[in-house]
Order: sequence, then C-alpha cells, then structure tokens
Amino acid sequence: MSRNGRARRNSDCTAGGPRPTVRAPHQRRRGEGAEQAFVIGILTSAADFARARAWGLSNAADHEQYLAETAELLADALERFDTVRARMFHPQDFAEFCVLHGLDPAEPLARDRYLVNPPLQTQLLAYQGEELAGDFVPRLVRARENGLTLCHADLLLDGGLSGAAGEVDEDHARWVRAARQRGAEVFRRMLVGAGAGVYELRLRVDAPGGRLSAAARVLQWEDGVVRINDEDLELVCAVLCAGLALELPGVAVLHGSQGSVAAGGARGGAADEHFLPASWAWSSGGQDWAPAAGPVRLDGVAAQPGYSLGTVC
Repeated sequence: MSRNGRARRNSDCTAGGPRPTVRAPHQRRRGEGAEQAFVIGILTSAADFARARAWGLSNAADHEQYLAETAELLADALERFDTVRARMFHPQDFAEFCVLHGLDPAEPLARDRYLVNPPLQTQLLAYQGEELAGDFVPRLVRARENGLTLCHADLLLDGGLSGAAGEVDEDHARWVRAARQRGAEVFRRMLVGAGAGVYELRLRVDAPGGRLSAAARVLQWEDGVVRINDEDLELVCAVLCAGLALELPGVAVLHGSQGSVAAGGARGGAADEHFLPASWAWSSGGQDWAPAAGPVRLDGVAAQPGYSLGTVC
C-alpha cells in the first residue's frame, strides 16, 4: 500500500517515547526517486513484552496498552510514509544479534540495526491498517518462523532462493528457478483439483539440518480466484522447490471444507455455502509428487491418498 508521505516520524519496536528513525537501506528523501519507508518491530506476546522491559523498549504499563499505543503509531505512519512494514521483535533473536555484533541491547542503535538486518528481511510484512490483536500479530509470528525456514532452504540451495547464486553461477540459478516453477505447479494442481472451498495445506520435506515445514490457509472461489497470504505462498513454493531440486522426500496434506461460496459471499455479500469435509494426502520420493501410498497423519491431521496431480489441468 502506498500513501502520501509528509514529515518523517521516528520508528522503533515500541510506541512509547521518541526513538531514532529507522530508515530503509539506501533510502533517499522524497523527490529523489525512492520511497520513504517506516519499519517497526512488534512484541507479540505478554511474555516477550515482560522480557524486553529491561531494555527500556516501552513505557506502557502492560502488553495490552503497548499494542494499543503501537496501533496508534502505525495508523499515523500510514499517513506519513509511502511504505509501512512490521516484523516480530523476538527478544531471544535480538539478544543473540547484539552478542554477535557486540551491541548494547539497551541502545536504540542496536534496535535499529536489528530491525533492518538484511538476513531478516524475509520476516517483514506490509502493514495496511489491520487490527493488531486480530490476524496481524499471529501473522508476524508465522512470518518469523517462515523466515527461518526460508533461510534454511536458501542455505540448502546455495543462495538460489535469495538470488545470491545468480551472482556467481547463472546455471545454478536457472536450475533453482526451474525447480521453483515445478513446485508452484504442484501447488496449483493441488488447489485446482480440490475446487472451491476453505482449506489448509500442511507440507513437510525431510532435509539435511532438519525438516522444512510450511502451512498455508487458502480460500478458493468457484471461479478459481484464490486468497492466500503472500508470505505463506512464498514459503510453500520455497519448500516444494527445495524438495524437488535436491530430491528430498516429503509429504503434504490439504484439508478443510470443500464446496461453493457464491461470488458475492466471502467477498462482501450474502453467502450461499454448501461445504463438506475434505482431506487429501500426497507424498514425494524427491523427483515428483503423487497420491500417498496409504492413509497419512501430518501434524494431527488425517488424510486419505489424494487425486493424481497429473490428471489435473
């Protein structure tokens, strides 16, 4: 979302008190050809808020008040900046970052550097006025987890996901891009075969250094329009890409409610809903994805072998 920028406002991981400005890398003033960006880190739980008190990150009495003040700060930022983005401010990550870089966690500069740390850019979400206590805070938590998984997958692919590989080996970069396209096609066929409905995909690929996991909530209308959070789509495609590129075994379950939702329904009008429970499972030996050989249980979700993806156009 783009807004007309006016004067700059300080940004930090809290809404309490004035803080130094956190600028996007290589940012220029308005009129010089670049956006004005506002970046904020948000303490997503009462436990994290309590732990961060020692660093003087907020003057709020409790986490509830902190979120209310942060919401006000974000609303003001939407009016003042072209781009407003947020990420989870994770106390343990921050403490480790400060140790690694020899920073004092109580210093504003340490918080600024942590928020714009390039390896953590995958954890940033665009803020567009959502209720913090609704879906946005849980999305921030998932974005951190997704970001860690993306970093793991990118490491396995020697920088192929982040684009770093293309700087030194274009053949390797093309190989990763091809695997990513294959993974995206696998996901597309899963959704097309499922038809209209409300679903959740759970995906696991066994990889060196630990499993790669992804989950995505999907709303699909009868006309084929799909609603899915961008960060969830990116993660699903990245995990499928890593599995196919490196020929790693994996399993996927798509489950939820299958049925039609009138075009005017979930998009703002009255809904005509006819849903039936549904679940499908697929597995991969590394080279492709096919219906699971038998019943599957993944993260507590049970599913029967799915349909053949090769028969889905």
